[in-house]
Amino acid sequence: MEFILLVLILASMATTIAARAKPGCNSTCGELDIPYPFGTTDGCSRDENFLITCSSSTSRNPIANYSTGNIQVLNISLDGEMRILAWRANQCYLPSGNRSSGENVNFSLNQFTVSNTKNKFTVIGCDTYTFINDYWGDRFSTGCTATCRNTTDVVNGTCFGIGCCQTSFPTGVRGYNISLKSYRNHTAVWNFNPCSYGFVVEDGYFNFSSLDLKDLRNKNDFPVVINWAIGNETCQKARRNATSYACMDNSFCVDSENAYGYLCKCKGGFSGNPYLSGSNGCRDIDECKTLRPCSGTCHNLFGSYYCSCPVGYKGDGLRNSTGCTLEDQSKRFSYKEAALGAGLGFAALLVIILWLYLVLQQRKLIKLKERFFRQNGGLILQQKLSRQEWTFSETAKIFTTEELKKATKNYDEDLIIGKGGFGIVYKGFLADNRVVAIKKSKIVDQSQIEQFINEVVVLSQINHRNVVKLLGCCLETEVPLLVYEFVNNGTLLDYIHGKSRALDISWTTRLRIAAETAGALSYLHSSASTPIIHRDVKTANILLDESYTAKVSDFGASRLVPIDQTELATMVQGTLGYLDPEYMLTSQLTEKSDVYSFGVVLVELLTGRKALSFDRPEEERSLAMYFLSNFKEDQLFEVIESGLVNDGNKETVKEFARLATRCLKLKAEDRPGMKEVGMELEGLRRAEKHPWVSMDRNFDESEYLLPDMSGVYVAGDSISVHTAYDSLKEHVLIGLGKGR
Repeated sequence: MEFILLVLILASMATTIAARAKPGCNSTCGELDIPYPFGTTDGCSRDENFLITCSSSTSRNPIANYSTGNIQVLNISLDGEMRILAWRANQCYLPSGNRSSGENVNFSLNQFTVSNTKNKFTVIGCDTYTFINDYWGDRFSTGCTATCRNTTDVVNGTCFGIGCCQTSFPTGVRGYNISLKSYRNHTAVWNFNPCSYGFVVEDGYFNFSSLDLKDLRNKNDFPVVINWAIGNETCQKARRNATSYACMDNSFCVDSENAYGYLCKCKGGFSGNPYLSGSNGCRDIDECKTLRPCSGTCHNLFGSYYCSCPVGYKGDGLRNSTGCTLEDQSKRFSYKEAALGAGLGFAALLVIILWLYLVLQQRKLIKLKERFFRQNGGLILQQKLSRQEWTFSETAKIFTTEELKKATKNYDEDLIIGKGGFGIVYKGFLADNRVVAIKKSKIVDQSQIEQFINEVVVLSQINHRNVVKLLGCCLETEVPLLVYEFVNNGTLLDYIHGKSRALDISWTTRLRIAAETAGALSYLHSSASTPIIHRDVKTANILLDESYTAKVSDFGASRLVPIDQTELATMVQGTLGYLDPEYMLTSQLTEKSDVYSFGVVLVELLTGRKALSFDRPEEERSLAMYFLSNFKEDQLFEVIESGLVNDGNKETVKEFARLATRCLKLKAEDRPGMKEVGMELEGLRRAEKHPWVSMDRNFDESEYLLPDMSGVYVAGDSISVHTAYDSLKEHVLIGLGKGR
């Protein structure tokens, strides 16, 4: 199927490299330069992905159409970028709350991708939550929430959730769709905000104002930066096929950072179009004419130049150096001697320049490592080590960048064992033959460096068989690298829900994994030198080793609790489906927040269902709510996974389920502590081994949280909430972000 770009010329921008079309082809469409590999006909473009059809149906503006709708192209750059105008989504309501008009956006780019560094997904509204999903529905999903009660709350020029919300894109997005939702159909804010708006826009272009709430000032579409590249292979693979390789004479290949494929660049000393050959491609730059670098005679070389002095003069001939000075007549060399000396001098100069370059680069690298080390809290860590060196050195190590590069074969993609919104995890092999997991984060919050160092010190001293061991860190890179022990049998999420999961996961195994996980969390809460709240307990963060022993992992969201405090006021962070409702509403983090999340894990072990799934009917999407509802209606065994219950374990399963409901209590104070949960699970394990032990227990009547969740649709894995609340009766305002 051909994907044709019909170009509407609204404006033009100068590209960083001069545009040049294929010989015999049009190089412009109106004011737009069209460089090869783009072209206006089949024979003038590299393939159908780069085909641009210029239509002049009107005298002023040609009509543009790309795939499923009109696209206006502003600029094409050989640096791998293209600026277009993309559509906006809108949804308007009447004072009664009935919808008056609206339009969602579906946008597909085929081979090209939306730049993840130069665009923002933006939402405007005071009663609005919006989702942007992968066009094909299977690669990414994220969103944004914008709320306000009146225009006086709005700060013009900001976009952090009050009337306006912005978020970033993941890499490699080839298309998206935008859908708008409202909590109350704008009935409470209709007089100053009757409509919601959602759109993708070039970063820095849109400046939010309170006037946009009444009626979005920009009536047109918004500029978006698109990344394009050749094919979908890396440079290394593309070079193997000489017939399809796009980089021509005097050029080199670079892998695209965001698009699929590669780009071509002219070598130093050349300029032009690297996708064309001969005089139409990368041509030699005559530095003698363009730079005028010599005070003596300039000699242009192919891709370079050199300077010389006339006979009777000496010097390097460079304008910004010693230049040429009159030589002592008594010491003049012969012509041949002068030529030989010039040649040797030029060679020596090149050697010296190369040596100086290498020395400067080495010094620059050392200074960069030192800067990163200080920036990432290295001095703070050294101070802590000097006070407790014997404790830290026995459990953890400060690794160098060279050690971790060698361990990961310079971060070979084949050694990637996990990716998420916060970073990448590599499998590594240390010099002492230990196999480790190396976590490379994407970003670091400089305001939290001291907190990060404290966590490294505390976590490195945790020695519990059911907690993934932190072996050390590296602080010489832009963001710190953390080194953990390698756990080789996947996650509990894979074990319960994976495609290759066993058909029959025994009840005994599930009970043991639950008890081991509870023991680890109880240790973190009660026995660690500084209490630790995990803050993201879920089946994806429980790893299994070769004997299926549970190990709690991923402390990227964890918080240390000062000895004199029982709760912390924090930004809400965690994974939707596992988040403590009271924590979401109050932002007050306690150990009982981990208890709620662990309760959801217990329900997953009982039911074999995921914590949150939009593939299920609406009343079953939230597993916790669905389970509590069935338990309250005395329909427990209708939701437990088929084949799990038998006559020998029925009472144990009931007690296990009852414990899960206690963990899922609405009020944190009504939930048991992790120590109590761990003891009860160990008691159930003993009862399983000795079935003559009585299982009759007296438990308090449970209160269940059964809110109406039908109006909330979320995408992605983890959430971060940035909001304030008037009362517990207000809806939770959720800003969505991608989890790991």
